[in-house]
Amino acid sequence: MRIRESLKYNLTQAGVVAVIGTAVYLFFTNMDFGYKFYWAVLYEVNPTYKEIFGLWLLRGLVLTIEITLISATVALVLGTLLGIARLSRFKPLFYFATAYVEFFRNTPLLVQLFFWYFAFPSAMPEGVRTFLYAHRYEFWAATGGLSVYTAAFIAEIVRAGIQAIPRGNLEAAASSGLTWIQTLRFVILPQAFRIIMPPLGSEFLNNMKNSSLAMTIGVADLCWQSQQIESFTFRGFEATTAATIIYLTLSLTISVIMNSINHHLRIGEKNLTLLDRMLAACARPCVAGVKYAVRGIMSIAGALRRGGRRLSRVDTLYVSRGARFLKILLRGLVIAGRASFLLFFVFAIGIAVWGLSQYRWDVVWVNLRSLLIWNFPHGMEGEPLRGLGGLALSIMLALFSLVVSFVIGLAAGLGRLSKNPLVSTPSVLYVELIRGNPLIMVIFWVYFFSPILTGVQINVLWSVLIAFTIFSGAYLAEIVRAGVSAIPHGQTEAALSSGLNYFRTMQHVILPQALKIMIPAIVGQFIALFKDTSLAYIIGVFELTTVAQTISNRLMIYPFEIYTTIAIGYFICCYGMSDVARRLELKYSPDRHVEAPRME
Repeated sequence: MRIRESLKYNLTQAGVVAVIGTAVYLFFTNMDFGYKFYWAVLYEVNPTYKEIFGLWLLRGLVLTIEITLISATVALVLGTLLGIARLSRFKPLFYFATAYVEFFRNTPLLVQLFFWYFAFPSAMPEGVRTFLYAHRYEFWAATGGLSVYTAAFIAEIVRAGIQAIPRGNLEAAASSGLTWIQTLRFVILPQAFRIIMPPLGSEFLNNMKNSSLAMTIGVADLCWQSQQIESFTFRGFEATTAATIIYLTLSLTISVIMNSINHHLRIGEKNLTLLDRMLAACARPCVAGVKYAVRGIMSIAGALRRGGRRLSRVDTLYVSRGARFLKILLRGLVIAGRASFLLFFVFAIGIAVWGLSQYRWDVVWVNLRSLLIWNFPHGMEGEPLRGLGGLALSIMLALFSLVVSFVIGLAAGLGRLSKNPLVSTPSVLYVELIRGNPLIMVIFWVYFFSPILTGVQINVLWSVLIAFTIFSGAYLAEIVRAGVSAIPHGQTEAALSSGLNYFRTMQHVILPQALKIMIPAIVGQFIALFKDTSLAYIIGVFELTTVAQTISNRLMIYPFEIYTTIAIGYFICCYGMSDVARRLELKYSPDRHVEAPRME
């Protein structure tokens, strides 16, 4: 019976998708938008430029994949080390990792990319700058900046995974004689990665979508190529549609791979699908190669320690003495390493203090009012909100978008939980379509291509507000769905049996309880939305990042001061809100009194 109901639901859902697709097709083919769609621009040789522009998208796709793979690998290694360091009892290491994570998580990626590309080279000698710009610096600045940014989020995921391991496992490993390195390798990390695989997959997905920001510093990735096609052919609708489909395909591919890995790592009955088995068959040679390579290295190292021969009883005595000596030597190296890191920590603080003392703070002070409110209240004619901009506009954009998008997210989240495919299917399509694309693509759709559908050119301010609202609504829908799903189903049944209808049940019983669970995640979404307001720079809205870029271009020689200042401004705002979210999460968490394990 359950299989029959599931099949009926899936067939109905497929029918709804087919109806929606047909309706969209008929809408675009029968309505007169004053724009003639010409999809052949992507696969025919252009008579003017003698180019097949679809190949440009493929070249951009290759570069996007390259940036994604390199940054994800570096971020995974760096994030794992930082996550372990966040649990260290060695205070300098703990403080360094904490400062790194908090700073890079609480500043927008776009600001960081601008810093690495514009400000960082200005602090280097002329010869170093020449070398950097001669060796694809824009590519490595984007890849390195994305790696550093993503590593901060992975570090928190790894830390949470380690803290989720029962403390008894660590005590058992210690009592069995395992060293700290062996405990970390054989006990802690295998369990932690099994736990963190779902959020780690989401972070890899975000990493891929964030790679679209590389276009802002001149990297010819997929997003950049779609805009180039629009510039050359004025066929931006076709190019952006193709780029959107490619991004959705990449998102789906990453989701499938990470879900398959999660299925293989599941404890107990795995219930692997045919696709899981096919992916495992493809990956098995690579995994086996890495495994045998590690075993070979360990075997060679063991043979070198034994001198390539079996040990006699006399040799065993010397080896035991040698082992004790190596143990003492290892302890000495650990102490020396801690001392070296302490010196590095003090040196880094000294360099930072010295660098700040060399700043031209008068430049920041003169332009501080512009960074905060831009030209308000003496804006030029035609400027919206009487010239309001800078930090004040960034906060206003985030607040307005969050309030409006919560209504959309509430409807879409409850729609995803509906048993009626006519309601759930459009909700699922909306959430997955928006979450599968970078925010920058949503902004392009709203600003550049909504005039094709509406015949009206929307103001840049309203364009970003609409884009932020649509984008944030998809993420809030998932927050609402998770919050409502966390309420025991029996409460819904009890409310319905008492005579309340569905809407009153949600209003008086379910949502008041779910809201407590959702509050920390909603605050976190507001922080993400506040950082995302920096992307309004793309279409010229004068929020904080755009104002900073304008001032930097006018002054020409003080990018370090300007970008560092706005990074600190973003950090102060985001860290304050992160602290509120942390306190709310602690307040409403049922496990707030559980002591987390610490690393030596």
